[in-house]
Amino acid sequence: MRTLLLVVLVALGLNTIQAQQTAAPYFCCDSITYWTDQGQGLFIGLDTTNMIHNPDSMTIYWGVCTGFSGGGICYVGDGISDYFPQITTSDTIKVNYDVYIYENGSVEVCSIEDWLVYDQGVYNWVLLNTLPTNIEELVIEKFNDKKIYDLTDKELREVPVGVMYIRNNKLYIKTK
Repeated sequence: MRTLLLVVLVALGLNTIQAQQTAAPYFCCDSITYWTDQGQGLFIGLDTTNMIHNPDSMTIYWGVCTGFSGGGICYVGDGISDYFPQITTSDTIKVNYDVYIYENGSVEVCSIEDWLVYDQGVYNWVLLNTLPTNIEELVIEKFNDKKIYDLTDKELREVPVGVMYIRNNKLYIKTK
């Protein structure tokens, strides 16, 4: 009886250990955002308030570039927050960060890149809307050139009998 009880306890202990080891990993990148502060220059910092747990350590690298159409200047920084006095509120800027999160002997790398403009209405930096605002409808001109094609789009000289063919974007089959 003692042997049976010992076997059951060992088996339950092993199942508990396996369940702990196969727990789904938690990825921190979705929990990280950044903030900007109003004023001359660019104050920027990492917001980690939504992270569920505390990693062992983090290393943060910032990059801020001016010039939406190219030809701008890039500046680098590091730390949980940084200040870029070279940036003016008339700039269109690209902000990126790389966050290295160290925990339990492994590292997770989070990267993001956004375009920002300064909004005088809210006195802060906002995302630049680079989504299309208008799409013209595409008009396909149909033509009736009376040419005939087989199903592999090879032009034919005469209408085949008993085989499908295409004429003016319509499918036909001649039976006699």
